[in-house]
Amino acid sequence: MSMLEKIIQNLEIFSKSEKKVADVILESPQSAIHSSIATLAKVADVSEPTVNRFCRRLDTKGYPDFKLHLAQSLANGTPYVNRNVEANDGPEVYTQKIFETTIAHLDSAKNSLDPEVINKAVDLLIQSKQISFFGLGASASVARDAENKFFRFNVPVICFDDIMMQRMSVINSTEDSVVVLFSHTGRTKSMVDVAKLARENDAIVIGITAQNSPLAEYSNLVISLDVMEDTDVYMPMASRVAQLVLVDVLATGFTLRRGDKFRENLKKVKSAIKDSRFNKID
Repeated sequence: MSMLEKIIQNLEIFSKSEKKVADVILESPQSAIHSSIATLAKVADVSEPTVNRFCRRLDTKGYPDFKLHLAQSLANGTPYVNRNVEANDGPEVYTQKIFETTIAHLDSAKNSLDPEVINKAVDLLIQSKQISFFGLGASASVARDAENKFFRFNVPVICFDDIMMQRMSVINSTEDSVVVLFSHTGRTKSMVDVAKLARENDAIVIGITAQNSPLAEYSNLVISLDVMEDTDVYMPMASRVAQLVLVDVLATGFTLRRGDKFRENLKKVKSAIKDSRFNKID
């Protein structure tokens, strides 16, 4: 785990003063690397001993050692930064913040994925006789996107964003059915109920959700995306973007596994809808 990820993970247990230090570092980690302990303490409006205490809480020997680990985090990829949109932000600022935060989230999600889990998910999807994609709220649009991708694969696909239709659908599941449930938190009660019903009717449940969540408990396979966001407030949802990319990953794996003949069939499907578009204008 990178130093930036450690800071994010420990936000809830920091003292009020330590959290001030964390906020300053997450807002501009590059600046923190080049700042003295006195400068950082002044910007965070805390004492220098508080900064040292913050660093030791993160298992470093002190501020110089902390800066070394922080520099390594930034060198290893796109940093996760706290880029919350403020009420007085103008269009240039909030546009930049949203893009930077989403890019950082995608990088974090990519690094958290286990290729073996992706491979198992593709195995289950290929072996299924029917695939269902279900989500509610923001995740419903992801489920619809998955339906659009997999519908072209000549496999029976079901997608409902109505909870009663979801329940009735999984009651008719069999051991050849795969039910894919999208829920960032994994705490939506109705989604957990759908997972229970699907399992009771012998379906395989793939939960694209948080590890150790109630939904994960009732899933045969969990694909967890490391996207840290507060879904209890209205903010741009990077988790939805990460889920959409994951759908592309699974669809690509499905396509590659089925071989050349299958890909030729996909070309025919694409060719069939070509006439629905205007020709390009030179």
